Amino acid sequence: MKLHIPEDYTEFLYWIKETTEAFWSKNPETSEDDFVCEDWAYGAKWLGMTEEEIDQTEKEFNLKFTQEHRQFLKILHAIDKKEVYTYEDDETGEVTSQESSFFYNWITDKEEIKDTMYWPYKTMLSDVKGTNRVWLKSWGNIRPKSDETKEKIFSEWFEKIPKLIPVYAHRFIVSNHNNTQNPVLSIRGSDTIVYGWNMRHYLLRELEEHLNLFDDVYDKEDEEWYPERKPEVQKIHDVEFGTAKTKSIPVIEEMILYWSSGWSSFGKENPNKVEGSLQPITKTFVAQDEDGEHNDQQKQFNSF
Repeated sequence: MKLHIPEDYTEFLYWIKETTEAFWSKNPETSEDDFVCEDWAYGAKWLGMTEEEIDQTEKEFNLKFTQEHRQFLKILHAIDKKEVYTYEDDETGEVTSQESSFFYNWITDKEEIKDTMYWPYKTMLSDVKGTNRVWLKSWGNIRPKSDETKEKIFSEWFEKIPKLIPVYAHRFIVSNHNNTQNPVLSIRGSDTIVYGWNMRHYLLRELEEHLNLFDDVYDKEDEEWYPERKPEVQKIHDVEFGTAKTKSIPVIEEMILYWSSGWSSFGKENPNKVEGSLQPITKTFVAQDEDGEHNDQQKQFNSF
């Protein structure tokens, strides 16, 4: 059956609400469906905000939601369940669980959101001063030795970035009111990519498992069934990333394009001449240090 994804943004948000809540309403322990929700999501409901709550949040956090983000907050916002992550220690085998918000709740998660708003600055700066030795071309061809100088130059640059507003985990919407569309970024330090070119595009990526946007496809060679995005969904992704060559994001775009991982965000081919699907994340600009050395190693991932 052909999948109908509403083009009208408000209709789309209500479609998200209806589809996800129907998926979460089925008990994963008793459902006979092939694809069920995780235990933590069973029975979950979205918690929309009122206009008054949104207005009060803007004042409290000293920010301004875009119209697209504001509509998302009114209809969806957050759910009444915490997402549960389970970890197993490789050495001891001990299993631990951790809860986190599945989309930030601006009414109950205030302290967490305040900490998260500092995340882009903190983690990017750690890549500038630390192992990854990040240095953007607009900062000059010579990378200074002094951490104080690096931080000063970085801070002056960061101040020019449009407001980055937390949405979920390390995803942030670029709240630039001069743009007709506001992209959502996935930020892990300097390794920053466009996760969606607007909220509709982003939500289809973030919620694809909860929306069951896959078809099972049988691979004869492997003799295995694999999930594959439904054609209607893949077409939307292809259009958004395919037209990204004509799009721009003020200031932070330079950081997105600093590592090769961000190139596909803008419809660019990976610059690495390496065969195979695993591409090392490498710098696309290498500054010279004050002592004359260069450092063009691939990205080192940090725990932050």
